[in-house]
Amino acid sequence: MSDCITIKSKTTLYIGRVKEIIDKVLPKGRVVVIIDANIDRLYPDLVHRYDHIIIGGGEANKCLSSVAAIYDKLMAKSADRSTFILGIGGGIVTDIVGFVAATYMRGLDFGFISTTLLGQVDASIGGKNGVNVADYKNMVGTIVQPRFVISDVEMLRTLPLRELRAGMAEVVKSAIVGDAELFSYLEGCADDATLYHHTELMQNIVMRSVAVKLAIVEEDEREGGKRRLLNLGHTLGHAIEKSTHAVNHGEAVAMGLSLIARASAKCGMLSVGDAQRIDRLLERLGFELTPPVSMPEMLRAVRHDKKKQDNILRVVMPEGIGRCVVREMPFDEFEQMF
Repeated sequence: MSDCITIKSKTTLYIGRVKEIIDKVLPKGRVVVIIDANIDRLYPDLVHRYDHIIIGGGEANKCLSSVAAIYDKLMAKSADRSTFILGIGGGIVTDIVGFVAATYMRGLDFGFISTTLLGQVDASIGGKNGVNVADYKNMVGTIVQPRFVISDVEMLRTLPLRELRAGMAEVVKSAIVGDAELFSYLEGCADDATLYHHTELMQNIVMRSVAVKLAIVEEDEREGGKRRLLNLGHTLGHAIEKSTHAVNHGEAVAMGLSLIARASAKCGMLSVGDAQRIDRLLERLGFELTPPVSMPEMLRAVRHDKKKQDNILRVVMPEGIGRCVVREMPFDEFEQMF
């Protein structure tokens, strides 16, 4: 059984078993699959049905040189405008693959099988694709919607706990942005040791988290306004990631969520009780909330945030669980909150 949602009348999102869905959604004709070595090792029966390209895994490979190498391999395989590109993997793979497909020969159709929780609830959804330049995340990219995204929560069972937890930070973010009931639901299951292996529970979490993002993307695909809400926790989260390799994206976002919730409470925008609820849930899910870098280091990184324009930051601040606003402020005002 699978659930199905259409995004912007361009993308169909399927939440269910890959083996029951894939043959129904792939177009007729040539398919080239792009994966990393882990996916090749874990799912050879799926991957080896198609012509495929293996790329390096990890954030260090999310760069323009990796994109150029894929272009070379596609040209060597005589991939043309009729070729369909299928990316199978987590957020790094889908970000790279989406960018490659959107730019190779001025654009090929593409789709994703998302294999990580972070990918299923965030990275593969919404059409943002891109790569890093130097230490700046997603500095070069496109907004192009895939034809489909398949999210099979049973694929999550191959992941280590730390990787699963990274995705849960984005789920908590979505709940704070737009679903107070999801936040309460997470509070009710945060201590369940089998949480990530419970198919029905995880499908519900993925579906509700994605629903928050999709409602926003439908209204603001190109981040001209409301879509900025999805950056909750990311201004400082990205700064933490830029300043240290000691934490992954989800861990940095969790720290960013905690910091901005406390700042919102300090400004009187968020109740102290709600700020404490956010911290408690994140801690119960296993997150360390004390950043491994100092606030001055984080603020130096924020100064170079790619989303800053004319020294004005657009900072997402919670007003309550399930309700956030975007506030424009100069960097000096932002700095004073911490």
